[in-house]
Amino acid sequence: MTEGGLDERSVLGRTVAVLDAFTVDDRAVGLSELTRRTGLPKATVHRLCRDLVAARWLSASPDGYRLGRGLFELGMRAATERTMLEVAVPFMQDLFSRTRETVHLGVLDGNEVVYISKIGGHRQARAPSRIGGRMPLYCTAIGKALLAHSQPATIDRILSGPLTRRTPRTVVGPGLLRAQLDNVIERGVAYEYEESAVGIVCVAAPILDTDDRPVAAISLTGPATRFTPEVHAVSVRAAAAGVASLLARRDNLPS
Repeated sequence: MTEGGLDERSVLGRTVAVLDAFTVDDRAVGLSELTRRTGLPKATVHRLCRDLVAARWLSASPDGYRLGRGLFELGMRAATERTMLEVAVPFMQDLFSRTRETVHLGVLDGNEVVYISKIGGHRQARAPSRIGGRMPLYCTAIGKALLAHSQPATIDRILSGPLTRRTPRTVVGPGLLRAQLDNVIERGVAYEYEESAVGIVCVAAPILDTDDRPVAAISLTGPATRFTPEVHAVSVRAAAAGVASLLARRDNLPS
């Protein structure tokens, strides 16, 4: 059984294993590499890939397999994320228009933040984030904004888990991180100073529901050489509050 309770021996479990074997940076993955990543028999992987191509969840090329357009279409039917994008993207576009810096939208998933939207121009900072990609909560501004408003048990789990030092400036002391999270609650924004990637600084604000639970967060990212996160704290906080307000009004509309 997988951690989430899915039987790895079932057809569904093996299918999920193949799909999960793709990373955000993959362009094409060959059959042998998929076999290595999944640990499944090569014949099984080949059969599953053939069926996934027929379902348009994978596409095949001479270089190997890629995640298919059918998966994208299916993902866009996810009501929560679709509604979030419809509401948040205009606010993100306004933030980008005013700053010309990279704007992210992320949601909490387990111990990580998953980026569901990103807007950046020609001079955008070389951040490690990708749409659909994941980053740790403890060393990203957007992750800390989400974590600070999470349940105490979630905070305790993250701070007691392995905290890998990704750069010389990554904060890995649980006490220091807890103090940062307290500051997020007090200020309404979270900061990152080259903690997830060298040369990158960020400011982020949580998007809270009517019960003050974090449903997403918006961040503004720029290069440490010219970007001062504190200058944009009010704008980022206002954008997040605007998204939260509109989401709340939508939730209160009669169905």
